[in-house]
Amino acid sequence: MEQYELIATSTFGIEGVVKRELVNLGFKVSKTENGKVSFFTDAQGIAKANLWLRTADRVLLKIAEFKAYTFDELFDKTNKLDWSKYISKEGKFIINAKSVKSKLYSITDCQKIVKKSIVENLKNKYNVSWLEETKETYSVLVSILKDTVTLTLDTSGIGLHKRGYRIRGVKAPLKETLAATLVLLSYWNKDRILYDVFCGSGTIAIEAAMIGRNIAPGLNRDFASKHWSFIDKSVWKEETKKAYLAIDYNVELKIFASDIDEFNILGAIENAEEAGVDDCIIFVKKDFRDVEYNDDYGVIISNPPYGERLSSDESIEKLYKDMGIIFNKLDTWSKYIITAFKGFEDVYKKKADRQRKLYNGRIETWYYQYYGPRPPLK
Repeated sequence: MEQYELIATSTFGIEGVVKRELVNLGFKVSKTENGKVSFFTDAQGIAKANLWLRTADRVLLKIAEFKAYTFDELFDKTNKLDWSKYISKEGKFIINAKSVKSKLYSITDCQKIVKKSIVENLKNKYNVSWLEETKETYSVLVSILKDTVTLTLDTSGIGLHKRGYRIRGVKAPLKETLAATLVLLSYWNKDRILYDVFCGSGTIAIEAAMIGRNIAPGLNRDFASKHWSFIDKSVWKEETKKAYLAIDYNVELKIFASDIDEFNILGAIENAEEAGVDDCIIFVKKDFRDVEYNDDYGVIISNPPYGERLSSDESIEKLYKDMGIIFNKLDTWSKYIITAFKGFEDVYKKKADRQRKLYNGRIETWYYQYYGPRPPLK
């Protein structure tokens, strides 16, 4: 089967997590750069990566890479490629572009040139005078960095964070891919208790349950490449069947999620039901100060309010001070807190064992990691 070079894109700071996911899925990673991880695979790998990647934003198929300093160069080098290998005779294709530190800086001109070049290429290949563009969609991304042009096809379509289970959202929600990242960066596993005491729409708890139950995050959604003519329908059917068979329905998870807002809890329950993990999570309406943190060696992963979710710095500091008073008494527990509030450690009254800069959309946040002792071996 033909090999393709794919690029898994991600938010800055989690490329290592995406790489680890790819390696665990059996892919051969060729390169890791800012915001992207490259790997080689076949058509089945395109389906597998889209179905299983939890922390990547998109999976792009790399068509070509070349230098271009003029629009003529951009047109000619794009036109030399065999676009009929990917885009069908009646396929609809749209062009998106971005340019950084390059002579070809006009986004709209780059889009028009590449569109015109591909149109002429396909008209010649298919021996037609007009392209209908009435069937499946292909999204071509023209990325120009320091005069190097990279042409890719977006195999995902809608971003991979759109799992399809979020029926009801909340104010300032956490993206599903970031929630999965928080879980994968922690020491939580399916044998340990997990608490999210600021659960909002339940995203962290749901992503953890899906990880614990080994549910592929892309099972309940569609993908652009699922409709492409050069990928046989049987490929997607086979990979989807494998993903369903991989689900562990027998695992016993102990995941607790709470929030002070009843609307949030009701929405979180609906979302968990849609994700098929409502039987794995216990949701309660409760202030985190009133939660009973039972047992030892538990894990707290939470996204407490900050910024627009609280009215003032005073209320934020009061909240984080109370968190420190309660959480710092849990000697055997591991605590993982993500926040955009820069003075968190000072108010919380404890330095983190490690902190990582992560982005929640465009918001710069820090993930404070407090490691508890390892649980004794059973």
